[in-house]
Amino acid sequence: MPRATAEAKAARTRKILVALQKTYPDAHCELQFSNPLELLIATILSAQCTDKRVNLVTAGLFKKYRSAAAFANASRAELEQDIQTTGFFRNKAKNIKACCAALVERHGGEVPRTMEELTQLGGVGRKTANVVLGNAFGLNVGVVVDTHIARLSQRLGLTKHTDPEKIEQDLMPLVPREQWTLFSHWLIWHGRRRCVARKPDCGGCEIAKLCPSAGKV
Repeated sequence: MPRATAEAKAARTRKILVALQKTYPDAHCELQFSNPLELLIATILSAQCTDKRVNLVTAGLFKKYRSAAAFANASRAELEQDIQTTGFFRNKAKNIKACCAALVERHGGEVPRTMEELTQLGGVGRKTANVVLGNAFGLNVGVVVDTHIARLSQRLGLTKHTDPEKIEQDLMPLVPREQWTLFSHWLIWHGRRRCVARKPDCGGCEIAKLCPSAGKV
């Protein structure tokens, strides 16, 4: 990318960050959790499922299973039934049990604080690891890339990629590291409230003047 173009994109990104921070000063992770393990489980359940639905399920789930060992030792069939309404429940139950068994065996039942250790757990990729590191531990190791962030990053002209890891690599240099976690929340909140997938509200959008896709989607 030519230097002038890169500098223009960086300057536009800074303006986008200011506008999003002003629009969503209270943005936060909308998954409900009280400790790192709960956030890890909730994030695994959130794949192809709304946070609202996950929160309905975990309200009872976290009372029933209070430790990694409890999840690891749970009956597979019973766990599947407990999380059935989140969708893809068989695979999610399998991943949760494998993940929690590894937590018990390798980490004394505690959730590790590094990307490398987290992504070695069953069902945990970079996105889930970034959610846990950023929101449970306050560690900005990377940028969460979910469907909202992928969609908005493309519409805003911050990336041309569709692969989440490539999108993340495009975003990290554009956003100050200390804002990586917040940036994810701002884009997710904007994606849910304004820049929805099928019919974005470009007319009411707070960053429309900074968006090359405004009025064209």
